[in-house]
Amino acid sequence: MLRYSSVWRGPIISFADTNLHCMKVHCLKNNIWLLNVHHPCPGTTVRQISSQSAGGPSSKRPKKQHADLALDSVTKRLLEQSAEAEQSFYQMEEQRLQAEDHRREAKHARELHMLQVLGQIFSSIATRNPVATATPNTATALNTMESTMQPGVPMSTSGQMRFGRSSHRRVRSPQSQAEWPSYHSHPQSNAGLVLERSFSLGTAARRGMDDILPLVKNIVPQLTSKKHKGQDGRIGIIGGCQEYTGAPYFAAISALKVGADVSHVFCAKAAATVIKSYSPELIVHPVLDSPNAVEEIEKWLPRLHCLVVGPGLGRDEMLLKTAKEVIEKSKARDIPIVIDADGLWLVAQQPSVIQGYKKGILTPNYMEFTQLYEAMHHEPLDSSDHQRSAMELSVAMGNLTVVLKGEDDLITDGKKVILCRQEGSGCRCGGQGDLLSGSLGVLAHWAYTSSADMTKSVNPSVVAAFGACSLTRQCNRQAFHKHWRATTTTDMIQEISSAFKKLFES
Repeated sequence: MLRYSSVWRGPIISFADTNLHCMKVHCLKNNIWLLNVHHPCPGTTVRQISSQSAGGPSSKRPKKQHADLALDSVTKRLLEQSAEAEQSFYQMEEQRLQAEDHRREAKHARELHMLQVLGQIFSSIATRNPVATATPNTATALNTMESTMQPGVPMSTSGQMRFGRSSHRRVRSPQSQAEWPSYHSHPQSNAGLVLERSFSLGTAARRGMDDILPLVKNIVPQLTSKKHKGQDGRIGIIGGCQEYTGAPYFAAISALKVGADVSHVFCAKAAATVIKSYSPELIVHPVLDSPNAVEEIEKWLPRLHCLVVGPGLGRDEMLLKTAKEVIEKSKARDIPIVIDADGLWLVAQQPSVIQGYKKGILTPNYMEFTQLYEAMHHEPLDSSDHQRSAMELSVAMGNLTVVLKGEDDLITDGKKVILCRQEGSGCRCGGQGDLLSGSLGVLAHWAYTSSADMTKSVNPSVVAAFGACSLTRQCNRQAFHKHWRATTTTDMIQEISSAFKKLFES
């Protein structure tokens, strides 16, 4: 035991031997400190060193030494690590998407092979006996088809051919009966054939002779200094009211970014200033709700190559009446007319406004499609067969091109159905339909001004619709990779340039 005074300034006793078992310091009264040292074994030594105490025992605690790291250096290192982790995530996600594309292409190739076999079967049955049972040749073909299917992979409805409906086919009006091909009287005919095709950026899709994507590439005009302003497209947007100002802007700015030279927006007076503030590139006409609106818009029609009706139009009776008259004036000039959003509400109320116009294109979502179908057929929509229902609506409207937006965008002109399955994302922010309608207006102008060799006699509206659907989905996919759940249509518009180049100019 050793007594130690807090006022002692003499030599300090320290224990350097690591064999010491325990050392305890007790504070007694009057600043008297009691130091207990327990030795694990005899022979332990205590060494005295010469050092001066700076104070009492409380001053003997060592101070922590902190690394002197600059804040900006730490922040920089954290940002670099974050960027590396994000880049790694994007690379893994891209690899996953590429693997998914390859899997779909392989599945698509198998389905096409099975469809060819089925076509031979039906052709054999129709030629010999429409109601005959399967012949030995048929059985052989079926065995061949089964051998091409991988175990555990069911045959999907994608790529499936249907030759009309069964005896439960709905009764149509005399007019639609005359327009619709007879499936039962000519079983071997290909009329009314539903051809469901899917396209992606994979190599297998590019090699397909019947792909629509190469046709879209064909209609894209070359960039050259020999052209003048307006030659590649002057697009007019009919829409924009006090409540809805974003939709006409999205459609008009998308048209410009796809490649149109000029975009006009014909809107209500209350929306004009707001839309002008969004972008100086747009030409905004605040005339849609004026008493002489039709006359004001009509004088601009000779300068327009395509009209997009509906984004932000609203359902005010006066605005709808003006839109209807403008559509009539545009039909007389034989320019493509894309109808979306509230423009489809007008068509559902008055189908004759666009019925029978071959250059008319309707772009409904599922709810708008249901309203149009029930307005034309006066019966509930059969939700189990969207392809057939879409063809029926197109025929009833005079073989207009119908673009049913959904998980897979369905495009039909009443003669065949094409599915656009370009990879998108699970984020369905408002305004994507406006991007589609604006870009579709430009592509429709390009398609109708291209030669028949460029589109290979395929309906130009179908080619343009497939291009617009593919572009919108690609923009959505790219924006989603950058912004995840925070993706908006503004983010998608920023991706138009790179998405367009990747799809149509690569």
